[in-house]
Amino acid sequence: MAAPVGATSMTWHEELATLVGDTGIRYSTGDPIDNNHHQDGQLHGVKTDGYFGYEEEKGGAQEPWLDQIKGFAESTAEMMRELGRGCWDIARQSVQGAEESEFVKKMRGPLSEAAEKLSFLNEYLPEDKEPAQAWPVVISVFLIALLVLNIGSSSNEAPTVVEAPRKMYIAPPSATRIQLPDGRHLAYLQQGVPPELARFNMIMPHSFLSSRLAGIPGMSLTLLEEFGVQLVTYDLPGFGESDPHPERNLNTSALDMLHLANSLGISEKFWVVGYSGGAIHAWAAARYIPDNLAGVAMFAPMVNPYDLSMNKEERRKTWEKWSAGRKFMYTLARKFPSLLSFYYRKSFLSGTQGQLEKWLSVSLLKKDKLLLEEPVFMEFWEKDVAESVRQGDAKPFIEESVIQVSDWGFTLSEIQVQKQKDRRGFLSLLKSLFSPAEKEWTGFLGPIHVWQGMDDTVVPPSMTDFVRRVVPGATVHTLHGEGHFSYFCFCDKCHRQIFSTLFGIPQGPLTIQQEIAETTAELTEETAIPEEMTTEVTAIDNSTEQE
Repeated sequence: MAAPVGATSMTWHEELATLVGDTGIRYSTGDPIDNNHHQDGQLHGVKTDGYFGYEEEKGGAQEPWLDQIKGFAESTAEMMRELGRGCWDIARQSVQGAEESEFVKKMRGPLSEAAEKLSFLNEYLPEDKEPAQAWPVVISVFLIALLVLNIGSSSNEAPTVVEAPRKMYIAPPSATRIQLPDGRHLAYLQQGVPPELARFNMIMPHSFLSSRLAGIPGMSLTLLEEFGVQLVTYDLPGFGESDPHPERNLNTSALDMLHLANSLGISEKFWVVGYSGGAIHAWAAARYIPDNLAGVAMFAPMVNPYDLSMNKEERRKTWEKWSAGRKFMYTLARKFPSLLSFYYRKSFLSGTQGQLEKWLSVSLLKKDKLLLEEPVFMEFWEKDVAESVRQGDAKPFIEESVIQVSDWGFTLSEIQVQKQKDRRGFLSLLKSLFSPAEKEWTGFLGPIHVWQGMDDTVVPPSMTDFVRRVVPGATVHTLHGEGHFSYFCFCDKCHRQIFSTLFGIPQGPLTIQQEIAETTAELTEETAIPEEMTTEVTAIDNSTEQE
């Protein structure tokens, strides 16, 4: 409202005073602050000791920053203390005054029951302390200590740089393929000497989350030539560039291996190599096509963890070595295999690169960890995994997981079985009991070599102990200090030891002359006339002459 004409206008201090009354604030100079002093467009107030005083333009004494901070901290602490007391009083009054509250009625019973069950903890308090007052203090101190430790540990750690996930690169198709009798195509890779010059042929199915590109990682081509070895690896159905199989099992896996050998012209017996999860297909070959095998070489071989032939101790030692995540994955494969699709699509089928330990749900020990940090291994791993998931379908991986933990159609104890002789009479029975040399075995009777790292957490040593017990002809090589990857991958010395154990002294590839000589000898043996037939022909000739 406008002031009356002729009335003296009031300053803003006087107007404020008429609104709030006497506040009791007095200025140290005794004079009110006015705004009548202006120089160069700036306001200069009179120095006072009160809250509403202005500083002098120059030379005015300021309150030290330390005192200001101290005062601010004290004021804040006082405010927080009063706020806490107020909140506590409000909460206590609300609860005490809400005897008829529905919430209080419902919670009184469960809270009393919980307090009764936890009452034994009061025995750990000092005798002179009231639990209702002591426990809030204990819990508060615990939470504060936990917060301090967390902040301290975070501050001591160097900041980690989180890299964005790298997209998985899948190379254009380049595999050589054969067509199987059922119309499917099988992709394979040949390494080493040419088939016609090979002294030894090795066929190797790959492990889980792998492909034909893996083979024996880091194997030197020079070493293959030195021992005259042809190494053939192939993609399992649905992996890499191999067509999926609508109803595959371990029997069809062994037949695929045999068809591959025949298509490549491998007429003689071949060695089968099984590493980790790929060993289940090598076991199948020893069971279903034993007459076509020259030998079996196993490295940390996987067996069925649910095999009924395993005793309690072997089963316990196997499961206790696995991480909780790996146990969970085996349980899903055994009970709820359809749920594996979700996990696989979030990990190695996501289209981005990831960590081996995370994707395989394993926790590796020192030597394996050091190998995984090597650039050469990481380059191999990323390339191999990318080829494995080329088709982007979770079904082959689910099938492989289910095969590992389901009924194989045979047990390892059936690979070498003692033949029961038809013995008659009491003396014959006693002779069979006390003459082990006369025991006869059926199944695969060729050499079986098993290499097992004692620090392996993927395929525990207890699995190889089981193999040693149920496959009497197996020769087990224990590797102290070695893990799941450290002996088999990128180790020239290890690879040479393996070949020396399997093939003896290196003799190089066959020469053309040796090949011709061996072929001639085989043809001679096949076309040679038996001695009995020769005698008959001679007798006929003699009788003809006499006539």
